[in-house]
Amino acid sequence: MDVLHDIERVAEELKGGAIAIGNFDGVHRGHQAVLDAAKSQAKKSSCLAGVMAFEPHPREFFQPSRPIFRLSSPERKLELFEQYGLDLAVILNFDRALSELSAEDFVSKVLVDGLGVSHVVTGYNFFFGHKRGGNPDLMRALGEKHGFSVDIIEAQGQAGDIFSSSRIRELLQEGDPRGAAHMLGYWWRVRGVVTGGQRIGTWLGFPTANVEIEEAQEFRHGIYAVRVYLGDERYAGAAYLGTRPTFDDGPPVLETFLFDFNDEIYGKTIEVELVDLVREDARFKSPDALKEQMAIDCGNAQRILQELETDDPMASYSLGQ
Repeated sequence: MDVLHDIERVAEELKGGAIAIGNFDGVHRGHQAVLDAAKSQAKKSSCLAGVMAFEPHPREFFQPSRPIFRLSSPERKLELFEQYGLDLAVILNFDRALSELSAEDFVSKVLVDGLGVSHVVTGYNFFFGHKRGGNPDLMRALGEKHGFSVDIIEAQGQAGDIFSSSRIRELLQEGDPRGAAHMLGYWWRVRGVVTGGQRIGTWLGFPTANVEIEEAQEFRHGIYAVRVYLGDERYAGAAYLGTRPTFDDGPPVLETFLFDFNDEIYGKTIEVELVDLVREDARFKSPDALKEQMAIDCGNAQRILQELETDDPMASYSLGQ
């Protein structure tokens, strides 16, 4: 997959594609319907299937003091685009100059002059241009003016639930990673570098790999059944997110105990995939009481993950692992 970060001097072989446009935070099943339409048109027209997204997220640009819960980092988003089989990803820097382009100028300067698009796909709720002046109807009209076709994808969902990034964030904050995965089409992951901690887990007999999470990325505090990715290897484990109320009520850190694993991994990057909430966070009367509960938690997490080995509900989706 080719990746562009601006539309200046785009190579001719990267122009003329069918381009899906949006923020695509999480690249969930609603987003995937938009990407599918671009891929389908690209196949019909024998052109590139591409996607255009924006970094930072526009909400982060306009409200920098209010960080948002990002479902996918810029790096993870690119990985998901490539995994989905796209030929081209255009990641535009969302800055003041871009934010002040009128809807008409965005289309003429970015889509037409910059990328020479042949087809554009957006979701039903995509707005673009200065002060969100452009909407799907305007995109269709501008497509007719400039000679490219347009598809607008209606809301996607199941059983009355619309797939959306905001709803997925809510499900994770409610402690429902299975519900979030159903909307994403894959198990949601946290990525980070393993750091040193207070070694409380080691003292209790459950040494953990600790990963700091972003300020706004706080999902439900508690114990989770997880799968951990380290390089090309995958391990089963149990992870804790919380403030350690039995000890210090400190800042939340994701602490993961990998089953049957003894290697030193400080400084290495891991991905922790949330599968199920085993229990919510709690304060215990003593460290010994907590240690007893941790053994129970690990047993419950192991049972959940063993069931997943034979019946993974995400396996049938395009981005299922």
